[in-house]
Amino acid sequence: MTIQEQIVDQIEKYQTIIIHRHQRPDPDAIGSQCGLATIIRESYPEKTVYQVGAHAKGLAWIAEEQEVADEEFKEALVIVVDTANTPRVEDQRYTTGKFMIKIDHHPNDDNFGDLTWVIPEASSTSELIVDLVNASNGRLKLSQTSARMLYAGIVGDTGRFMYDATTPHTLRVAADLIATGFDAAAVNRKLDNIEPAVARLSAYVWENMQLTEHNAAYIVLTRETLDKFELGDAGTAGIVPLLGKVSTVKCWTIFVQQKDGSFRLRIRSKKAVINELAKEYHGGGHPLASGAVMKDEAGIPAFVEKLDQLAATDIGEENAE
Repeated sequence: MTIQEQIVDQIEKYQTIIIHRHQRPDPDAIGSQCGLATIIRESYPEKTVYQVGAHAKGLAWIAEEQEVADEEFKEALVIVVDTANTPRVEDQRYTTGKFMIKIDHHPNDDNFGDLTWVIPEASSTSELIVDLVNASNGRLKLSQTSARMLYAGIVGDTGRFMYDATTPHTLRVAADLIATGFDAAAVNRKLDNIEPAVARLSAYVWENMQLTEHNAAYIVLTRETLDKFELGDAGTAGIVPLLGKVSTVKCWTIFVQQKDGSFRLRIRSKKAVINELAKEYHGGGHPLASGAVMKDEAGIPAFVEKLDQLAATDIGEENAE
């Protein structure tokens, strides 16, 4: 029996199903979580299905979370999607269910759950949810509603199909989702839109970014700067790709100061593997897209030096042929 068949068997076994995703969700977290929830609701109308987590400002157009009473977990199947490790799971009640399934596309450094399906080569967890439907032999059904959510997740996690994890299979899956008839162009526009405050912050990033000797780039966003633009940590997601648009930049990091003075690090790369560096700073993620944390700005120079060393090992796209 395949892992997909085992997952569907568990879905059919439980009357109550509660789906979790990671903290500070992105489109793939919301898309895979709510897309799967919608698929289960529409395939098994008699079941009670919840999608839980804090309200995600800016992503409510994909779907919104729901309140769940503690007692609902007691006999429930819990599914955690798009979450690499247990500290990042949104709503720590996920451990109180009857049975737990993990579905993810991050490196499986934290192998939690009673049943685990992790494919790091997949573009997104949303892509895996479509694969689950296709492997269910008709037991799970896809609709325009769920397809729209999953498409948003795929587009978000592939950077509009620009990242290396985009494969021919990814594009076939996206095409199949579009074929259900939702307005894909509207989803694309929504994902590409930015708020006026983010537009102003983008100009600040271009003006103040720093380049190292070997073309690593970084920007430090202090609380003072964020307050000036009337943005919190969540509002900085839209500027993460900006430094990578510079043709000479090989890898980059956005340092975002938190309310307690610590920093959240958003680390990205075009080729050099950066997730091992992220692990040195209590983080992790994909080889080319990771996150980490730093207790204060005193650690920034040492981190930037390591980032520069990684850039030095990358021959760069201009010399790759």
